[in-house]
Amino acid sequence: MEVEFKHRPSFTHIVVQLNRGESISAEPGALVGHSSNVSVNTTTSRDGLVSSAKSMLGGESAFVNEFVAEGGAGEVELSPPTPGDIMQHQLEDETLYAADGAFLAASDGVDIDSEIGGVKSMIGGAGLTPLALKGTGTAFVDAYGGLETLDLGAGETYTLDNANLVAWDDSVEFSTRRVGDLKSSLLSGEGLVFDFEGPGRAWYQTRDFEALADALKPYLPTNGQ
Repeated sequence: MEVEFKHRPSFTHIVVQLNRGESISAEPGALVGHSSNVSVNTTTSRDGLVSSAKSMLGGESAFVNEFVAEGGAGEVELSPPTPGDIMQHQLEDETLYAADGAFLAASDGVDIDSEIGGVKSMIGGAGLTPLALKGTGTAFVDAYGGLETLDLGAGETYTLDNANLVAWDDSVEFSTRRVGDLKSSLLSGEGLVFDFEGPGRAWYQTRDFEALADALKPYLPTNGQ
């Protein structure tokens, strides 16, 4: 499998060249186009995948689209719904956690699991459903805005807002907490944050789509007007 990134970094999409028999699974709605010898299968069977639907679209999807090159090499173009960058991460018998809405696609050999043990129970009450991308293969996650890398040394700590968090590797420790009480959270626009401790790496986006939506609300018609 070969991948070309186009229109980086503001409007990134990927063009994936698949060898015969290779496949890539993608978030519903990510498809831009594909060559005629690529078959498309919509399935729920890939290790119980529950897709982390983009917050802008609302709801969740229990489906994943699998693109398979048949009868020769094939091409698939994939794009996230928001403008920004895409990260390609190579997994070598390890786990990458993708924040809610950040998963774009994954190659053969990557199992996608929404049941992240204590992680799900820890933050499920906040409506967050991160995915665990496990195994050996290539994973793609997308960011709204710029994509930044946070490298933490042993014992080094850093706090990220949940709306900006994109992904983190399984070597970094983390905990979650509320910023202030319920009233201050609602009024300030702040809420759940992640406290990370190294060694390890995390990735975050420079923009918050929900903040943009809130900023646009006063300018949008209401009650059918």
